[in-house]
Order: sequence, then C-alpha cells, then structure tokens
Amino acid sequence: MTITAYQQAQRQGQEAVRAAVLDAAKRLLIGAGPEALTVRRISAEVGCSTKVIYTLFGGKDGLSEALWLEGFARFERRLLAVPPDDDTLRRLHAGLALYREYALSESDYYRVMFQGAMPGFRPGEEAVRASKRTFQLLVRGVAACLEAGSLRGAEAVEIADVLWMAMHGAVSLEISGYFDRAEAERRYRLLCTSVLTPFLAPEERDTP
Repeated sequence: MTITAYQQAQRQGQEAVRAAVLDAAKRLLIGAGPEALTVRRISAEVGCSTKVIYTLFGGKDGLSEALWLEGFARFERRLLAVPPDDDTLRRLHAGLALYREYALSESDYYRVMFQGAMPGFRPGEEAVRASKRTFQLLVRGVAACLEAGSLRGAEAVEIADVLWMAMHGAVSLEISGYFDRAEAERRYRLLCTSVLTPFLAPEERDTP
C-alpha cells in the first residue's frame, strides 16, 4: 500500500504535516501556476482531507501567507549560518554569498518571496515585519563593518539597500536561466565587490 506524504508526516508530528502541506503547495504553484493553489488540489497532492489544511492554515489566504513566511524563515536560517569571523568585511562577503546560495537552492520559495509568484497576494502587517528580519541581518553586517572602520561614507541602511538591489537583480537573472552557473558565480563576486568598493576605507582598498 502506498503511503501518502500526509501519512508519513503524521508519524513525525504536526510541524512535519505543516511542512508537507507547504511543500505540496509550492510544487503546485510553481509547476501548475497560481490557479492550482486551491485547498482541494493541495489536499489531494498531500493525501489529506481539506479539513487538515483549514485547521492548520484557515484556508487559502492563510496558506498563501504561510508559504510566503516559510520562504523567509528558510532564508533567515541560511543567513544566520554565516560562520563567526573577527574580520567583519570578510563575514559580510560570506553573508552575500549565502544570499545567492539560498536563491539558487530554494528558487521556488525565492520566486514566492520576491518575484510575485502568487498574483494578488498581500501579506499582513505582522508577516511583513517578520520578513524584514532578514534585511536587518544585512544591515547589521554592514553596521559591523562601519563600526570596525572597514566601510565608511554612508549609513548602514543605505549601503545595505544598494547591496540588496544589486544582489536581487543578479540572482533573479541567474535563476531565470540567463547565466551559466560558474560564470554567474564569478560575476556575482565581482558585483558585490564593485558595490562595496566606493565605501571601502583606504587601507581596505590597498589589501590584495
């Protein structure tokens, strides 16, 4: 007898059921389009009753917001994995690399988060606040460089904004298939370095 995703997840608890539902919703959304994101289609994909989804998420709107937030939760975990480093600029570059790694490894979620994969969806205020935690990690990384003296010339938020604009454009093009993976990695490193160069302290510019 075939065991459904729901039955497998049940054995691991409610969080596993929730994750199974979100993964199924993501697959349907990306594979079949926004019109496939219905409670009935998702429940059939997972192998559970529609009641399970209503209980967990309250319906399609709640599920859509949960899908959006799941992307940011995974993004935050990836960015928090930056290893400790006394060199704040090197640590910032490590975080910028993890941004790209997340976008490539979780490209479906990235499209949900940043590329309007769910037309008409509008997250609630609390969800928006939760999503902004990821940007604050970037701001804190830049602020640490400013405090250490390796960056200068602008506020942390301004530099972080410019970095985010550049990174988002680069990874959006890459996950859309415009660049070869190896070439894109080199271009991405060059992009991040180029964006930060005007803000580097003179001694950092002289570092090989």
